[in-house]
Amino acid sequence: MLKRLLKTLILLVILAGLGFWGFTAVKERQININRWFVGGMTRGVDVSSYQEKVDFGLLQEQGVEFAYIKATEGEAHVDDSFKTKWEAATLAGVPVGAYHYFSYYASGAEQAENFIATMGELVEGRLIPAVDMELTVDEVYEPPEVSEVVKGLKAFLAVVEEKYGVKPLIYAQKDYYDKYLAADFAEYPRWVRNVFYPALIDYGEEWMMWQYDDRGELKGYDGEKYIDMNVINNTFGLDALKIK
Repeated sequence: MLKRLLKTLILLVILAGLGFWGFTAVKERQININRWFVGGMTRGVDVSSYQEKVDFGLLQEQGVEFAYIKATEGEAHVDDSFKTKWEAATLAGVPVGAYHYFSYYASGAEQAENFIATMGELVEGRLIPAVDMELTVDEVYEPPEVSEVVKGLKAFLAVVEEKYGVKPLIYAQKDYYDKYLAADFAEYPRWVRNVFYPALIDYGEEWMMWQYDDRGELKGYDGEKYIDMNVINNTFGLDALKIK
């Protein structure tokens, strides 16, 4: 009931905002009121080949304090720009981590080996690895079995944890998490996504990182117009994400 009331209140605020600011408010994504809730949190980005060349120093000047970079996908794919971005973030002094996009059509262990071969060693101060769990448009209509997802992800995590000695972040939307992950992966730190409502509505404090906007606009990258924006839960802070 409380969640429903909060969502109704947010909708009313949005409508009031649209009436007051008009078309400009629509253009500026007034619907993404999450931006109102992230003040005081540590802000960062996640990037992939969609953002071609990234100037992490320029991003820093705009308040970006950390970054996650897509490294691999499936058992063989390596993001073409990963190494360049990783080196650029390091030179700029931006705390940086890597994520793997999980495939349901490949061995979890083999995917982990692909990720590790791309990452190499992780030194103190780097951010803990992350794995992106989501469904493509086609997979929404023909979703994988829960048991197969659990089996594959467990295999992936076991190899990565043995290598790096930390539990990776798991990125997922709430509906995906509830269906596939809640029963078996509750002890893993959560990277949640909600670009419509503040994370506290659906997740309370049970999240470490929150992707609050998938249409951020900053200076400092080529290619895709938009960039994904994230914040770290103040309960944990940036240090909780760092390799010790």
